[in-house]
Amino acid sequence: MSQSVRITLLFALFSIVALIAITSGKYSLTTSELWTLVSNKLTGNVEYNRTETVFWQIRFPRVLAAILIGGGLAIAGAAYQGMFRNPLVSPDILGVSSGAGVGAVFGIFLGQSMLSIQLFAFAGGLATVALVYFIARLAKQHDPVLSLVLVGIAISALCGSAISLMKILADPYTQLPSMTFWLLGGLSTITASDLHSVAPLMLVGFIPLILLRWRMNILSLSDEEARALGLNVEITRLVFILSATLITASAVSIAGIIGWLGLIVPHIARLLVGANFSQQLPVSLLVGAIMLLITDTLARTIANIELPLGILTSAIGAPFFLMLLLRTRRGG
Repeated sequence: MSQSVRITLLFALFSIVALIAITSGKYSLTTSELWTLVSNKLTGNVEYNRTETVFWQIRFPRVLAAILIGGGLAIAGAAYQGMFRNPLVSPDILGVSSGAGVGAVFGIFLGQSMLSIQLFAFAGGLATVALVYFIARLAKQHDPVLSLVLVGIAISALCGSAISLMKILADPYTQLPSMTFWLLGGLSTITASDLHSVAPLMLVGFIPLILLRWRMNILSLSDEEARALGLNVEITRLVFILSATLITASAVSIAGIIGWLGLIVPHIARLLVGANFSQQLPVSLLVGAIMLLITDTLARTIANIELPLGILTSAIGAPFFLMLLLRTRRGG
């Protein structure tokens, strides 16, 4: 099967999954109702009934968030794996998720509003990566890629201990449940205003990764080979790190910590279109959106209560990753 056929099938699958996601839930919609809702919105004939409210204020923003966050985490994972030349790297390798977790938990501990908590999480993720990059630059005697990964692991551990400390000090009846729920990840609290504030930031991160994706093929070589081909390795890596970090921090700030997507999806993209990043990054974006749409739809439909996304992504992602690992091994 050619790559163009595979990409066409992916777009078809994406359309089907998005349609199922937007019509499924505790308050299900038929395709005719969906068409009526869209037509009324386009013509300005909004009736402001229960169906309109559920769709435009809850369901539609949530589906858009799943597409944006799933694609964002996936493309960030592909970028990190290419930059660090390691297929086991994920978007939180530089401490983005753990730093955002510290910020969000601190905001909850201070009793801040949801908007303030999101700002705390966003700032925490960016500040942690800046700290990791600064410390790694001081370790000049080591390989720069290895230094970034090792410093990221160490700072993530410190962030984990800070989160644990605040959970111990938090009120067990009000603050602790909010902290735990946020750290498990989910899209249930996302509103249209959240998307309006986060989508532009994620778009700023998307643009350099997409436009410069061909340079990722060169960056995946050794630094000496990349410099011999005329690439400014330090500047290019910094641009990719900043872009991927901005995407991840923006996603985590409104959805909490959603694991495994950034690790698994790039592997699926490589199986579909190969290791060429010019094709792998856009395919990762599409596959990530599909996977999070499926996971979020399951989270709100398979049980009487909504399951946190972090639980489902781990339960689905870990076996799926093992299957990919064994399949790759058998294939040589």
